[in-house]
Amino acid sequence: MPVLPNPRHEAFAQALAKGKTADEAYALAGYKPNRHNASRLKTNEHIGKRVDQVLGRVAERAEWSAADRLRSLKVIHDAQLKKDPRTAIAAISEANKMQGSHAPAKLQHAGAHGGPIEYANLTEEQIDARLAALLGGNEDAEQAPADEEA
Repeated sequence: MPVLPNPRHEAFAQALAKGKTADEAYALAGYKPNRHNASRLKTNEHIGKRVDQVLGRVAERAEWSAADRLRSLKVIHDAQLKKDPRTAIAAISEANKMQGSHAPAKLQHAGAHGGPIEYANLTEEQIDARLAALLGGNEDAEQAPADEEA
């Protein structure tokens, strides 16, 4: 069944398919709120068929997204295995991601012991001097030798 010729009926059917109540769908379609009319319009055969069609299309898309995508990735893998192994491996990786068996990459946002990465190779004295410069606003503190007291 194609789109309904009456735009309000189409909007009503679309809203019903999205899970709205007949009253909500009736108002969203541009009608004055009226429970009786909303209920009666919902029982019209062409409205019911259109709602079923919209819901059927949604179900088809959901079904395709699970099984058919995996099949498509397998076809890509098989076709590229000898031509371009990197593409075949990428297809396997995507299939693993879809099925939830892909371990996320470990990202380290801090250096050793939770400190910033840029300070990972500095001595404690150098770190203290940089912190003093940042906190105290003393630009010379960072340049001061470690054995001098500020």
